This record gives sequence, C-alpha cells and structure tokens, in this order.
Amino acid sequence: MSELDIPDRKYIRTPATAPGPTGPQMLPDFLEIRRDPLAYLNKIWRTFGDIAQFPIPTPPSYLVSHPDAVKRVLVDRPRDYSKATIQYKALSLVTGNGLLTADDPPWREHRLMLQPAFHPRQLEPLVGQVEQGTARLVAEWESLGAGQCVDIERAMLRAALETVGHALFTEDLSGDAAELTKATLDALEVVVARARVPISPPSWMATPANRTLKRANAILDAAVSRLITARKLESVSTTPDVLDLLIASRDSQGEPLSEREIRDEIVTFIVAGHETVAAALTWCWALLATHPEVQRQLQAEVDSVVTPEHLTLGDLAKLPFTRACVDEALRMYPPAWLITRKALVDDELSGAKIPAGALVIISPWLVHRHPDFWVDPESFAPQRFLDESVTRHAFIPFGNGLRLCIGRDFAYAEAIALVARIASRFTLVYPEGSSIPSANPSVTMRPIGGLHLQIHPRQ
Repeated sequence: MSELDIPDRKYIRTPATAPGPTGPQMLPDFLEIRRDPLAYLNKIWRTFGDIAQFPIPTPPSYLVSHPDAVKRVLVDRPRDYSKATIQYKALSLVTGNGLLTADDPPWREHRLMLQPAFHPRQLEPLVGQVEQGTARLVAEWESLGAGQCVDIERAMLRAALETVGHALFTEDLSGDAAELTKATLDALEVVVARARVPISPPSWMATPANRTLKRANAILDAAVSRLITARKLESVSTTPDVLDLLIASRDSQGEPLSEREIRDEIVTFIVAGHETVAAALTWCWALLATHPEVQRQLQAEVDSVVTPEHLTLGDLAKLPFTRACVDEALRMYPPAWLITRKALVDDELSGAKIPAGALVIISPWLVHRHPDFWVDPESFAPQRFLDESVTRHAFIPFGNGLRLCIGRDFAYAEAIALVARIASRFTLVYPEGSSIPSANPSVTMRPIGGLHLQIHPRQ
C-alpha cells in the first residue's frame, strides 16, 4: 500500500521482520478476532500494511495481503507451503482427507483420477441439470404470488445441492436436501469454532459441539453409503461421473480406494460443492437487489439471449455481464474468505523473513480490496470485469495455482445458469426497511440472519 492509516498502537519492527501488534495487545485482540474476524483483519491490514506478524510463538503467524506475495505462496512456490494448518485440520473432521484438505501424495493421485469428471464436455449436461432444478424453484416461487418473501439462502443451498447430486453422482438428492444441508451447516459451525482457537476438546469428549459434529457426520456418512451401495450394483456409464471414477480407480500400488477414501471425496464434494456455490449465489442476489439498475441491465442481457424453453452452454458464453455480476459478487463476498498455509522452508514475502513452520494467513476478502489493484473496491461495479484489465492473481475466489479448485468451471456454469434463469422470470427486491445483511465469516462467507427478498414475477 502506498499510504497506511496512522497506527493506533505500537508495533515492533526489526530488519527483515514484519510489523504487527505487540504481545500485551493480543488478549483484547483475541476477543476481537472471535467477535468480528473481518473487521479485525481489516484493521491489522490498514494499520501495519501488506504483511503483519502476530506475536504468537507457536506457530509464528503472518497476515499476507499483497497479491504479489499471495501469488508467490499459491502459484510460484506451492510445494513450499502445505495445507497442514489448524484450519484445514478442523475441516478434515468433516471432509476427512479429501481433495480440499489433503496434501501430497494422496492429493495429487486423487486430483488426477477425478479430473476427467470435470472435463469441459461435462458442462453441457450440467446446464441441463441446473435447468431441471431451477424449473422446480420457479414453479414454487410462481405459486407464492407477487411480493412474497422467500429465504434466498435456503433456496440457493437446495438448488446447488441438487445440482451437485445430478452432475457429480447422477443421483437425485432433492429428497435429502433439507437433511443434508442442515447437517452440512451444523458441521461447519463446529469446524469454524475449532479453527478459531488454538486448543479444542478432543473429538471423543462428549461436548455439545462434538455431539453436533457426530450427528452431522452420521447423516453425511449414511447418504454416502447409500450412494456407493446403489452404484456398485449398477454398471459404469459411458460418461463416468465422480462416483464411477472413485469406485473404479486404483492407487499407485494398483489397489482400489478404500471405503474411507471414497467417503472423504464424496463428502468433500457434497459439502464444498454446494455450500460455496450457494453462498456466491446468495451474495449475488443480495447485491443485485441492492442495485436495481444493475439487476435491470442483467435482465436485459438475459432477455436477449435466453429462451423460455431452454438454456444451453452456448447461451452462457453470450452472457458476459451476467458473468461479471457473479465475478463482482465473488470479489466482494468471496465464499472462501480465508486461506491458510504452513511454510515448509524459510522464505521471504513482501520483504519479511518467513521461517519454516510459520502459519501464512491469506484473506481473499482483503486481497480483493487492495487499492493498488482495484478502483473503488467497496463499490458493487460489475463493469470492472468488462472494462478493466483485472490482475489475475488479485482475484482468487477459487484459490490459485496448483491447488486451484477442481470445480471452478462447474461452479461458474452453475452460478451463471441459475442467475440467468431466475432473472428471466423474477425481479428480487428487499422488503421495505431491509437492506443488505452483514457478513458472517464462518467456513464460508454467509449473510447474518440469511437473506430474505420479495419475489415479483416478470411479465
């Protein structure tokens, strides 16, 4: 940053070390982190700059906010930074050792075996599957009548989960949607509570949080078991989905994947695949309802491309402004708002020495607001993704580099298709006296209290 706000506290700076809050300040800071992590990280960034060190002895921890330094961690030297952090360890209590939390060598093997399921040729049927789910949503909303208020977050969660079921497992999960969504959200609340404290009760201890986690995992495990059992009784299709690939795959020793390995990958896709997309869609509608003129511009584009009968993959390529609205929602409210890495070797970031074993904290929430890379970053301006040359490594809603989300293209196709189809049929507005909710940085970025909007069918 060229200029920083005047620091409101003393900090320590020695050659080649990063500035940061002092030890005595960390107790009230710890309470502030628990209360409002986004506000705290923003304050640290504006007070101390693009790299700040927290006075925590084990492990030494650094907030890294400059896109160039983030690129070094995620793109240039990804093998020098591991996912073996307390945050991913907490998440693994739900997802196990799936793609999201695993490190090499299992991550690389599983990524290669699953890549065919995410080939671009799979995007065409995905759009059709989104159409099916959206048709049910549209019919429900039309039956409510104009001006009725709906829970947009819940609707997007259900739609995203149904799409994951059809696209990745060729299964209809609509009957299990409510139970699976609740289990996912319950489990993730426990995860975020564990990730915010250095020490948590062991998982075997009968605490309320552990009981909640056990119940949620039992629901997810039962759903996965049903999927695997049913599929093993069938033949593999000519266009194998994720479930087919997991069952048929062999590891580097020629052995089939264990039931646990298959379970971990399926749960990872169920949890991460629908919760993150739903969060992105929810914030997109929150912002469009806040800016009716942008919503009208999006609807005009959709009306010029989308027919009432059918939406195709080719149509999505003709919706650049709709894509820009999704991108801008991802910039302002990135579902994956926090990325952590453990330094495996000594390194240097933004001029500061990073010792091996250090925790590197990256917040896309901050990176997406860096004034050296974004003009008026607090404004909702989808046009920036059409008019400006967005610096690639300053926009990281799906991560970057070697660990870029395997489902990124699927997520974009799903999000654009859902937004386009809903926009073609409805205008969404806030009830009188309501406005965009505050963000709750849980495992993903969610609106506090959900998002409730009025729906008005379009003529």
